[in-house]
Formats: sequence, C-alpha cells, structure tokens
Amino acid sequence: MNKYFKEYCKRGLIFGGFGPIVLGIVLFCIQLSGVKVVLSGGEILLGVASTYVLAFVQAGSSVFNQIEGWPLAKSLGMHFFSLYTVYIACYLCNRWLAFSWEVIAIFTGIFIVVYLAIWLTVYLIAKATSKKLNRYIS
Repeated sequence: MNKYFKEYCKRGLIFGGFGPIVLGIVLFCIQLSGVKVVLSGGEILLGVASTYVLAFVQAGSSVFNQIEGWPLAKSLGMHFFSLYTVYIACYLCNRWLAFSWEVIAIFTGIFIVVYLAIWLTVYLIAKATSKKLNRYIS
C-alpha cells in the first residue's frame, strides 16, 4: 500500500471526528441566536456523516503537499480539487447551499478566493521563516 495513502487515511481518521463536533457547535450557535432548530434523525445522520467525511478529506489532503515527486502545481491542484469536491458535495447534500448554478458559482468564486488567500499566507510565512532560519545558520 502506498505510504502516502496510509498517511492520508491516518490523518483523516485522527481529525475526522472534529467534523461532527463543528456541526454540533454550529447548530448550538444557531439555536443560541434564537432560531429554532428541528432536525429529523436522517438529517442529523447526514450532517454528522458528511461533516466527518469533510474533516477526513480536509486533514488527509494535506499529504498531497508532501509528495516529493509531484510538482507544486499538481499537489496544489489535487489539494484544491479534493477540498472543493467534498465541500460542494457536503453543502449540497445538507441543503446548506441551494442547487442553483448562480449559488454554486458564487460559492466557487468565494472558495477560490479564500483558498488562494490561505495558500498565499502560508507561502509568505514559510518563506519568511526560511529566510529567518537561513540568517541564523549563516
């Protein structure tokens, strides 16, 4: 079995449980704001299962950036595609987004902007840290 697949699964299993916790916190906050939350057993099961999968993929996908043989564009592309796919599926399955092409286009645009902003931030922090460490070594 591929070592990266094992690492993907390990990370996913470790952090997957945070998805349902986040779902519970979101529902609790909605309830605190005065909105009455009434969910059926099926809706709860779907929410828990889908947020578990979302957290599993989110954590597991970080392995794509550590595959040495892949160019940066490929690892970022795989990371982006896996996250986008699971987010859009989770949001549509739970009806957190309406199945409308306009809504999906807006979600996609926001997702791309936020994704790029996060990766630019990570890149700049890593570059600054590397520069600082190189100064200490010299």
